[in-house]
Amino acid sequence: MPDLSFELEIGGRVAGVDEVGRGPLAGPVTAAAVVLDLRHVPEGLNDSKALSGKRRVQLWDAILEHADVSVAHASVAEIDALNILRASHVAMERAVAGLAVSPDHVLVDGNQVPRGLAIPATPVVRGDARSVSISAASIVAKICRDRIMVDLAQQHPGYGWETNMGYPSKSHRLALENLGVTPWHRVSFKPVHNILYQGKISTD
Repeated sequence: MPDLSFELEIGGRVAGVDEVGRGPLAGPVTAAAVVLDLRHVPEGLNDSKALSGKRRVQLWDAILEHADVSVAHASVAEIDALNILRASHVAMERAVAGLAVSPDHVLVDGNQVPRGLAIPATPVVRGDARSVSISAASIVAKICRDRIMVDLAQQHPGYGWETNMGYPSKSHRLALENLGVTPWHRVSFKPVHNILYQGKISTD
């Protein structure tokens, strides 16, 4: 289970940062930055993928009650223009910049630090399972992005985004072939690009 080891060793105001949405074929990539109040750390924080939806919402409420939280996104257009890794780092940079008070140090989930961060930062591999601050950020980012995809699913029915969240499930791939590409699809991702390319060939 994640704990406070990193935060206590570093000291000061430490932000955990994580992103959600690098793998989907559609929708933005979403990042969250969270500075926990170490006197009020919610019990049961963990990697958002290891938690039930109900438990994530319970922890979300507990996180928002005492923590400094910021959420930011990189758009589909930015993902296609920059590549998904750089776009996810841009979202992280924006999330950190949106905190009410700038942190002294940032713990970043993964093995790289976004190059635009002007604050000292440490990459933490599998950080969402090791640092409670990163775990909190993973929960916040997951809930925020899921809500965006549920909303987009109502605007673009048939792709199953309310359940697959834009990830390349079998039903999502079939819907792409049958319904075509929406403005929310990432055209730089191969399955989407291939369908657009096939459509271009068939109309030439």
